[in-house]
Amino acid sequence: MSDCGCHIEAKNAAERKTLRIVLLVNLGMFLVELGSGILAHSTALIADSLDMLADALVYSLSLYAVGRSPKQKTRAAALSGLFQMTLAVLILGDVIRRLVAGSAPEADWMMAIAFLGLVANGYCLYRIAKHRRGEVHMRASWIFTQNDVIANVSVIIAGGLVALLQSPYPDLIVGFGIASLVFWGGIRIVRDAKQAVMNTPVE
Repeated sequence: MSDCGCHIEAKNAAERKTLRIVLLVNLGMFLVELGSGILAHSTALIADSLDMLADALVYSLSLYAVGRSPKQKTRAAALSGLFQMTLAVLILGDVIRRLVAGSAPEADWMMAIAFLGLVANGYCLYRIAKHRRGEVHMRASWIFTQNDVIANVSVIIAGGLVALLQSPYPDLIVGFGIASLVFWGGIRIVRDAKQAVMNTPVE
């Protein structure tokens, strides 16, 4: 095997290892945050858990794309973006439901679980950082992981405001903000995928 071939295999192996790790971390945190969000009546935590689920889907598609053709990698990235946008709409639906029906989020739970999520996503961001300038499927993973860190910090702030103001509105506002962040991340990836298609030589 040529040096070029060995380099490509090593790069693919490194990408697979990273994606498997962050996939497992996100699936675990999705279950933790979803259960905690339901118990704590927190829209922001539930929104963040769905963001984790969306990222797990992204990592799964990126893992599938490793070692495949540029066209397949681009399709995987575009599908990841569409998944993110769909889940953003679901998050927005939960925000509206709780706004109408009312909620009483538990601030302590919100902040504790969001901090745990921040640690998990900080680790994922560290793992993916070396691949952030790679091909489109890895760039998608980088963007979504950045969004996760922002979402975790936002939930912690929302929990503090809920405790300070004794109001559910910071929780709802952050839930809406996470939905917007996830939707915008999906748009960025779809655009990136379209640009990659334009730059891919015709076979």
